Amino acid sequence: MKQSESSGSAQKVVKFLTDRRELPPITVIIPLAVYIFLSRLASLAAKSEEVLFIGDSVLPVSTFAGVITALCSVVVIIMVLTYKKLGYIISLIAIVVQIPMMLLAIFKEHNLVGIPGLFINLSIILTITIIYLAQRTLEKEQRRLSNLFRQTAIALVNAIDAKDKYTHGHSSRVADYSRKLAEMNGKSAKECDEVYYAALLHDVGKIGIPVSIINKDGKLTREEYEVIKQHPAMGAQILEHISEFPFLSIGAHYHHERFDGKGYPKGLSGTEIPELARIISVADAYDAMTSRRSYRDLIPQQRVREEIVKGSGTQFDPVYARLMIHLIDDDVDYMLKERAAPSEREGAGGDEGLIIGTYRSAFTEGILISSNLTSITLEMAELDQNNSVQPELSMILFDSLDGNVHTDEKRGKELLYLEYGEIWLNGRNQIGEARKIQTNNPDPAVSDIDRENVYRIEAVRIKDHALIKVYGKDYVQEVTVALPDSTRYMYISLTGMFCRIRNLEVTRSEEEYPADFIPRIAEEISYINVPEGDIPNVQVDGFRSSHSEGILIRDGLQITFHARSLPTARLVWHCPFIDIFCSDDGKVGGEGYRDLAFLRLDGEFCECDSACNVKPQTVQMPDFGGWDSWKDFNKRGFDATVTFEVEGNTIFVITENGGISTRGKATLTGIDRPIYAAVTGDQCAITNIRIW
Repeated sequence: MKQSESSGSAQKVVKFLTDRRELPPITVIIPLAVYIFLSRLASLAAKSEEVLFIGDSVLPVSTFAGVITALCSVVVIIMVLTYKKLGYIISLIAIVVQIPMMLLAIFKEHNLVGIPGLFINLSIILTITIIYLAQRTLEKEQRRLSNLFRQTAIALVNAIDAKDKYTHGHSSRVADYSRKLAEMNGKSAKECDEVYYAALLHDVGKIGIPVSIINKDGKLTREEYEVIKQHPAMGAQILEHISEFPFLSIGAHYHHERFDGKGYPKGLSGTEIPELARIISVADAYDAMTSRRSYRDLIPQQRVREEIVKGSGTQFDPVYARLMIHLIDDDVDYMLKERAAPSEREGAGGDEGLIIGTYRSAFTEGILISSNLTSITLEMAELDQNNSVQPELSMILFDSLDGNVHTDEKRGKELLYLEYGEIWLNGRNQIGEARKIQTNNPDPAVSDIDRENVYRIEAVRIKDHALIKVYGKDYVQEVTVALPDSTRYMYISLTGMFCRIRNLEVTRSEEEYPADFIPRIAEEISYINVPEGDIPNVQVDGFRSSHSEGILIRDGLQITFHARSLPTARLVWHCPFIDIFCSDDGKVGGEGYRDLAFLRLDGEFCECDSACNVKPQTVQMPDFGGWDSWKDFNKRGFDATVTFEVEGNTIFVITENGGISTRGKATLTGIDRPIYAAVTGDQCAITNIRIW
């Protein structure tokens, strides 16, 4: 028992000496000032000849010098333990600068009273040096053990991934996503590390599952699924023996529990499920959907987002589902997914570049074109075996959920593949779903390309028009494209026939081009050409891309409007939003603009500024027919009423539509300016806006 207690005490000392105390370096001034004050006080006390009368006793003030000096020692030791190297250096300097004065007093003034102080200071220097060196040694050992644990965990994860041919890298990605979710929810660095390692080892129980089941092509039988369901309990059994890190077994054991209690192995619900497991659950589901399987490719991120929305409060903890949605929204280039090896990607040609044999036999990945200028540079070379055939290069303009060209009709339909047209670098065009393609041939002298078979493509897309310029040696081509609408994306993929594409580079400018940059070749498509209400109608082609005029928020304010999703809308959040903001002129994006929060009529309430804390309260009413019904409800169009209640610095936004009742609470801190609301959304038309 004594040995156990001694071991526990030693561990506590090590933890105290090595734990990171996250104090800003500037705060070292506080203990330094205390040390200087106490040092001066000790010096005055040592020289004092005054006495204190305590009852019948007489106590010289000089006797307090030793006590105060001991306090000085405590202060410098605390500085070293708390601020480590910085604390050690400052403590050393603070002590050393006193030694010359002490020596001067002893040898020149023959004041022997300073001798004890000199030896005390030397002993303090020795003490803090020993502590600092011990601290460094312990930190090195801790780093070594941490690295050993990390390498062991990774080796174990690699063994799991090697067993499952369909989930290579799954555990590492889940760990990364889980850490991000924990960070977003304000967890400490230590808690985030615990979440990371628990997520890294969450599937360790699969070691005990037969390979024939794990790697089975196609759907599992009921019996096989029951075997798979054993892996959380197996994982917990493996990890529960690591007593120093109990969180590891928690992550493995409970990551398949559901928030509504319909998960396994224990059927826990709500906060009965450990928070760590609730984090891993949503990260695990996200990666499962954004990874390839034998029976499907990865799911487009918009559909993944929709599944997270649908699972909020049922499969997932609403808090972490909402954070996962924010993470998805920030990932505009869809980087949070399984990344195939270069040789596995469609159109990747490794070091040799992209080799294109017969027409459209290979494609580059899609390059998204936006209102920021995109520049694509490349070199085209002939294929040696096809010297007798003229090589040709073309650009396919398209949209699809995964940003890639699809030649398989079924797969293309699943991913909503739409081809606008094809532009050949020899000057000819082929129109697809674009409304119009117009070619101009500016003066070739404008081109700055001085090498044969080297091209630069510059492309910009603004609303329903795109402008593409191609520069080659003594060659310039300018193409304007009228797209079918303003809501779909536009990608460029390079292909052609009997050529090789090398040195492909893509850059994007930070400057956003103005709305009138591209001359129109077709009329703008509008769904708001109907009578207006109190303020102009607004057509929102993309996520919060347009807003109504600002409306000053006051207690009792009501905004009514008619809403209808656009023909291209297909997702839950393609509906109206209510923006909450402040600005000097009451305009979105105006002078002094601050984007505070926005409430989506599907029930999500998202904060955009640290000065605004939001709490959504959403209830699905008895007449709510599910999310497909909600999308149909938006397609048909509806009249909405949004009511505002103001209580001090808190704003309540209240609305009920399509069976979804929402009472969103936004609490503002440190903002003493008027607050405004604006109607916006994603792929919807807002008309007849009235203010009451």
